[in-house]
Amino acid sequence: MRIKTGRIFLHLFFIIVSVIWLIPTIGLAVASIRPMAEIVAGWWNFSPLTLTLKNYGTVLAKKGMARYFLNSIIITVPSSIIPIFFASLAAYGFAWSKFRWKNLIFLGCIAMMIVPLQMVLVPLLKLLKFLGFLNTYIGIILVHSSFGLPFAIFLLRNFFVSIPPELIDAAKIDGCSEFRIYWKMILPLSGAALASLAIFQFVWVWNSLLFELVFLKTQEIQPLTVGLINLKSRYLPEWNLLSAGSLISLIMPLIIFLLLQKYFVKGILAGIGK
Repeated sequence: MRIKTGRIFLHLFFIIVSVIWLIPTIGLAVASIRPMAEIVAGWWNFSPLTLTLKNYGTVLAKKGMARYFLNSIIITVPSSIIPIFFASLAAYGFAWSKFRWKNLIFLGCIAMMIVPLQMVLVPLLKLLKFLGFLNTYIGIILVHSSFGLPFAIFLLRNFFVSIPPELIDAAKIDGCSEFRIYWKMILPLSGAALASLAIFQFVWVWNSLLFELVFLKTQEIQPLTVGLINLKSRYLPEWNLLSAGSLISLIMPLIIFLLLQKYFVKGILAGIGK
């Protein structure tokens, strides 16, 4: 009986925390479907209450958010896939291959995680300009991919070493090549780690603003984060349009999380179990 009562209180606690956590998002959603004249009095003021979807139409059609949304997808999807793929190859090497200075090289990869972004902006700007990749999709994708590699290698390598070595030895005895072991055995067993990394990398790139402001100057290729700044008017912020644009920017991260949450939760529970 005590266990059942404790579980009820625990669930009640989590429900209360969830509701409190969702209050700002609820306020944002309410503001996104109300006219500006009603929002200035506070989104919690429901007298009068006028609901409309014109804010979304204005944001998508007149303010160019549809193009910004497409640009974010074009930038974020490759910037998530590329570092995960190459990091998984590197992590397999660090976990299961023997070569000279392996630990030192891995330590160098970890050290790159603590380099402040602001320190490399000017060198990267000059490098991209020299290569002809400044103000291009390719340039910003390469920048995000390179900065996502250190953490991806660190996370995947630590997961790969937890796989029983007997499986690797058995596969080698059966004549499997290193790439076949990596492709047919390691990756299928690493679904939780790959899903967790995909969520983190996707959200980081999707919400990135600093790199986009520095390396992308043309409005036609700028992502949603820059588009939200452009929604801000000069004198009085149009809160109804900003709220609608902010909710639009939440769509893709929410979809990615819902698609991968099964593996993400498994990864968290596995980490807690260890």
